[in-house]
Amino acid sequence: MSTYSKEHQQFLKKIRKDKIIVLFFQILIIASFLIIWELLVKYKLINTFLSSSPSQVFETIISLLKDNSLFHHIWITTYETIVSFLIASIIGLTFGAILWWNKLLARIMDPYITVLNSLPKVALGPLIIIWVGASTNSIIFMALLITVFVAIINTYNGFNSTEENYITLLKSFKATKFQIFFKVILPSNYSNIINTLKINVSMSLIGVIMGELLVSKSGLGYLIMYGSQVFNINLVITSVIILGLLSLLMYFTVSRLNHFNKKRNLHK
Repeated sequence: MSTYSKEHQQFLKKIRKDKIIVLFFQILIIASFLIIWELLVKYKLINTFLSSSPSQVFETIISLLKDNSLFHHIWITTYETIVSFLIASIIGLTFGAILWWNKLLARIMDPYITVLNSLPKVALGPLIIIWVGASTNSIIFMALLITVFVAIINTYNGFNSTEENYITLLKSFKATKFQIFFKVILPSNYSNIINTLKINVSMSLIGVIMGELLVSKSGLGYLIMYGSQVFNINLVITSVIILGLLSLLMYFTVSRLNHFNKKRNLHK
């Protein structure tokens, strides 16, 4: 026998129904796009030299699989993205907490963080290569430059926007700043932290691709650059699609953290 009330069961059923509807339309949109794309190519309404086609993309993937290079390029980009994502997330959370802890330091650092975040990172590419070297390290460093300041700003703003009444209540009980941070600030900002991680995933991936376009000899960014240089639009479109799928997988992985938290709260 279920331990939930009838109303709770209906609520859970509605959530499951909504998830199915959302998933159905998500699949329908991408399937419709692919079918329309293929039909436009079949009836020569668009030029395959400029747009490729789903069938040509599939053939390109098979070709990359046959020469054993597909998963190598995917792994290189995935590795660089995960490393830069983890480092940027740790730095963002740490410095966001430090700035919340010390309001004077936050006021001092605010213009510098804003300026550094607004710098055109691509323009710094040649300098990054000189400083770090034309290697994987320079790609990760590029991704960090793009991601870390956004992570710091989002984390700090989230901490700083915590409901003041909760903080005041704990202060009335003589709670220390350490206790306020771990009892109120962090728990209240769980969703904000997850959203920041979602942004970090996309920003890290963007940074990695930008870095690979500059210095890499492998990875999805390299395939995009190589394909454009030899006018192989099929390779470029295929790499972009795989990149989108990789981004979706990483985004889904981070989103599951928020899903587990909501599910836990729902069953309390």
